[in-house]
Amino acid sequence: MTQRIKRTSFLLALLCGLSLGGGPARAADISLTDDLGRKQQWSEPPRRIVSLLPSLTELVCALDACERLVGVDRYANFPASIAKLPKLGAMDDASVEAIVALRPDLVMLSPASRLHDRLGALGVKTLVLDTLNLADVRRHIDSLARLLESKSGPQLKETIERQLAAAAAQVPESMKGLRVYYEVDSAPYAAGEISFSGEILARLGLRNIVPAALGPFPKLNPEFVVRADPQLILVSQRNAQKLTDRPGWERIAAMRDQRICRFSSAEGDLMARPGPRMGEGAQAVLRCLQELAAAKK
Repeated sequence: MTQRIKRTSFLLALLCGLSLGGGPARAADISLTDDLGRKQQWSEPPRRIVSLLPSLTELVCALDACERLVGVDRYANFPASIAKLPKLGAMDDASVEAIVALRPDLVMLSPASRLHDRLGALGVKTLVLDTLNLADVRRHIDSLARLLESKSGPQLKETIERQLAAAAAQVPESMKGLRVYYEVDSAPYAAGEISFSGEILARLGLRNIVPAALGPFPKLNPEFVVRADPQLILVSQRNAQKLTDRPGWERIAAMRDQRICRFSSAEGDLMARPGPRMGEGAQAVLRCLQELAAAKK
């Protein structure tokens, strides 16, 4: 009777998908649908990841999976631990041969990249993620946390939201409601009000001169900025030096009143990357607003 009971228990364990050690077997593959509408499946969480966007690289690390990265794009610079990883190029010039040689089971990239079809033809799984606004960031945190089987997703979202709320609560009254122009590139490309950067500025009580109709990051005619007459300009330190060379820009209120936030390269990354450090980006803008408010007293 005892042997029969043991034999029955063993069979039940096998039927329930349990190993002799008591560990649960995976009930189903992990599947995700990316922002091109393609469904990808993994029998287990990816262990060798190539990320071709700095923001996605930072998300992987924030979800406690940094050690799974085997290659990144040339602009990735955070956290410091990724410095030793191979730099594979950028959105359109990344080396397909170098990527394949790393034997990745996941390559993450932007829909603007042309590499996903070439990699797919070589049997490399790609996940295309498009991040335009804060809702996309939250969605990607959820998706990657599920794919990587990370429990840090909810806490990460809470941290970002807490940092954004804390920054918004400390904006000086004299700075609220100012018309703002945030230049993300000297072309000039600007952050529109429907972009993640634009949403952060709105959270801080600023009014974006770039309307939703122009898209998230439109290329502007410099004359458009002159006509919009922003009261506050956010720009990189490098490009700030050239603002006075632009025809008519001396008439802009922000230029006359010297309300210009000049971001270092590191600070610019915080605001320009839709990832786990966006709350820190809001804090960087807040510091500038506080300094400008104090200078006017």
